[in-house]
Amino acid sequence: MDPTALLVLASASPRRKDLLAQLGLRFTVTAADIDETPTAGEIARNYVKRLAEEKARTVAGRHPDAWVLAADTTVALGSELLGKPRDAAEARDMLGRLSGHTHEVFTGIAVAGRARASQVVRTQVTFRALSPEEIAWYADTGEPLDKAGAYAIQGKGGFLVASVDGSPTNVIGLPLGETLALLQEAGFPLPWKKAGPT
Repeated sequence: MDPTALLVLASASPRRKDLLAQLGLRFTVTAADIDETPTAGEIARNYVKRLAEEKARTVAGRHPDAWVLAADTTVALGSELLGKPRDAAEARDMLGRLSGHTHEVFTGIAVAGRARASQVVRTQVTFRALSPEEIAWYADTGEPLDKAGAYAIQGKGGFLVASVDGSPTNVIGLPLGETLALLQEAGFPLPWKKAGPT
């Protein structure tokens, strides 16, 4: 890998950091502080793409010589966007609406800095029919409170899920296959690419 290559993750999400680190990628983290309020009538696909691109541009202004990778994830139940619940009561409400239904998880990924590229990845997730006791127990664990849609498929919330159609890492917050393809498209030297002649 080119030792001069610099990858910056424009996200404070520990889940995205862990996913990138599992691949052996070397990167630094600079969180982007932007307004994440959806615009009136904004659909999920456009919402996550807009936020990912804005996060990437914002951080690239501080790291102009780097590849800056940003992402944003939301859960959509029909036309409704389910962000992070404010408290356990809102988490219980979200989980009750997701129970026994199929919803969509959208993640926008964007690269800025040395190159610009973006993409939106969609995964369908079907929940089991959940009992009120299951919902209350899970909400009270505290795990749902910083998760879009009020669940973590990679954590205790895995028991809620009956099936996943699409990228499982997208549901965690960073679709790895698509992210690596986007970085490659942007010219970032991936770890398994052989260095050329010097």
